[in-house]
Amino acid sequence: MGIYEELQARGLIAQVTDEPLIRDLVNNGKATFYIGFDPTADSLHVGHFMALCLMKRLQDAGNKPIALVGGGTGMIGDPSGRNDMRKMMTPEIIQHNCECFKKQMERFIDFSDGKALMVNNADWLLDLNYIELLREVGAHFSVNRMLAAECYKQRMEKGLTFFEFNYMIMQAFDFYTLYQKYGCNLQFGGDDQWSNMLAGTELIRRKLGKDASAMTITLLLNSEGKKMGKTANGAVWLDPEKTSPYDFFQYWRNVDDADVIKCMKLLTFLPLEKIEEMQAWEGTGRINEAKEILAYELTTLVHGKEEADKALNAARSVFGSGDMAEAPSFTVDKADFRDGAIDICSLLVQAGLCDTRSDARRNVEQGGVTVNGEKETDPRKSYTQEDFGEGLVLKRGKKNLKKAVL
Repeated sequence: MGIYEELQARGLIAQVTDEPLIRDLVNNGKATFYIGFDPTADSLHVGHFMALCLMKRLQDAGNKPIALVGGGTGMIGDPSGRNDMRKMMTPEIIQHNCECFKKQMERFIDFSDGKALMVNNADWLLDLNYIELLREVGAHFSVNRMLAAECYKQRMEKGLTFFEFNYMIMQAFDFYTLYQKYGCNLQFGGDDQWSNMLAGTELIRRKLGKDASAMTITLLLNSEGKKMGKTANGAVWLDPEKTSPYDFFQYWRNVDDADVIKCMKLLTFLPLEKIEEMQAWEGTGRINEAKEILAYELTTLVHGKEEADKALNAARSVFGSGDMAEAPSFTVDKADFRDGAIDICSLLVQAGLCDTRSDARRNVEQGGVTVNGEKETDPRKSYTQEDFGEGLVLKRGKKNLKKAVL
C-alpha cells in the first residue's frame, strides 16, 4: 500500500484534482507540498494536529513539506466558516506566534538539511504593489465565481468587507509564489478551503500555461479538526503551559466511543491492521482500553514518552485506585484570598475546569461539582487556607478534576 492509498484508508482524503498525478507524486516522494497555518494564537491546538500528522506521514514517505505561516494573510483574516470579522493583530504579535509555531512543529517535522521549510507569506504579500497585484493577479479572477464560493456565501448576509474579499486572491498568490520559488506542486487544506485552493491552482495554470504542474487535495482537516479542537472549556492546546500533558491525555481518553477508531486512523501512527483489530472492541468493555491507547499515543507524539507515562500513571491512579496523591494539581495564589477565603467559582476557573465564573456557577448549581468527594451546590461557598489541608480535589462531571494546593 502506497502512502496515498494509506491516506485514503485512514479517511483523510475528501476531494482531489488530478488524482492520477497526485497519486504518482505522493507515492514516489516527488511532492513538494504546503499546508497553511493561521497565526491567531501563540500555540497550535488539536485542530492543527491532523495537519501536522499528515505532514509527518508524507515526509516519512520522502515528500517535502512546506509549513506556510500566514503572517500576511493573518492581517486580513479568512472569512471561511466565520460569522464575524477577525480581530486585527499587530506584526509583532504575528511574528511571536509564528516563532511559537515553529518550536511545536519541530516535534513532527524534520526541518534539518532542507528536508522541510517554514515560510511566512508576509515576506511577499506585504511588499506587493496594489496596482501590480490588480494587473498581474486580479485580472485572472471572476467576481461572479468568487461570490459563488461557499466561503463568501456564508458571510454575505451579515456583510463581507472588501478587506476580507481579498483573502482568496492572497491565498491563490501564495500557491503561485511557492510554486515559482520552491517548486511547490501540491497544496493540502481543509474542506472549507476548497474554493481558495482551486483558485490557486487556476491562477498558476492561467499565468504559466495549462501544463503547469500544480494540484490540490483537500482533507478532512477543518471539519474534523475544528470539532476536535474545542471542548466545553475552550481549546485544547499543544503548548503544555496552556493545556497540561495530563489534561491533553484526558481529553483523548474521554472522546466519544463512536470516535475512538476514527481518531486512531486519522491521528496515530499505529498500523491499520492493529486499529482494525481494535475496531472489534466497540460495544465491549475493551473500548476503554482503546481510548487509553489513543490518549497515550497522541500524548507521546506531542509531549514525549516521559510525559505520556506520567499522564497514564496519574490517570490510572486517580480513576483506578482513587489515590488523589497523583491527581493533577494547581497552586492557588494566597493573594487571591479575599477576607481570608476564596470562593468555589474562582477555584473552578483557576483550575481550568470552567471557562468563566458564570459557567462555574451553573455547574455548581446543577450539581455537577464535588469538592473532596462531596457534592457542592452553593456557588457562594468559600474556603479558608486552613480548609485546604493537603489540597482540595475539585471535580466537574465524572472525569474532569484538579487538586488545588497552596
